[in-house]
Amino acid sequence: MSAPVPKDFDAENADNLEDVRLSFLPFLLALLRVWLVLPSVSTNEQQIEKQFAVKAVRHLETYWAILEKVKGSSLRLTKMDDDIYEHLRAEFPDFDPAATINEDEMKSKVGKERWRKFMMAYDKKVDDYNFGTMLRTSPKVEYGQDTTIFVPRMQFYAIEIARNKAGLNDWIYEKAHGANKS
Repeated sequence: MSAPVPKDFDAENADNLEDVRLSFLPFLLALLRVWLVLPSVSTNEQQIEKQFAVKAVRHLETYWAILEKVKGSSLRLTKMDDDIYEHLRAEFPDFDPAATINEDEMKSKVGKERWRKFMMAYDKKVDDYNFGTMLRTSPKVEYGQDTTIFVPRMQFYAIEIARNKAGLNDWIYEKAHGANKS
């Protein structure tokens, strides 16, 4: 992620994101099993799943912590944010970043095809473009068991870039800093 470090950012006293909220892991592991259609797995595979889940949870916690420190509207997630945003608008002209994501529609046969085509454009351009990542279904809510879905990283980038450009994540910063927008 590339954004200027806020003037008041204190690295010495910043939250330690090494401590992953383990309460999210059972939910994520169950989600992974359904998404990957995994039968019962060996101990070694369980360890790999857990490492994968921990990485996904760390990503969501890191992103949330950044949104608490920097307004989303001033944040750049990649060096290609503008290109990704324009590509999203071209491929998904009806996409509304303020709307709640319909997971069934997104993961339908047609939805998967459209998103796969979109994501493949970033195969050699964006690191971990297809790595599993957690995404809030709505920009109006925090991450939670009923408000979070599992998507490839490129979908996360495209949707969150659109939300940030529209200022839809700024409330997170304002809430963290005690500002009320109403």
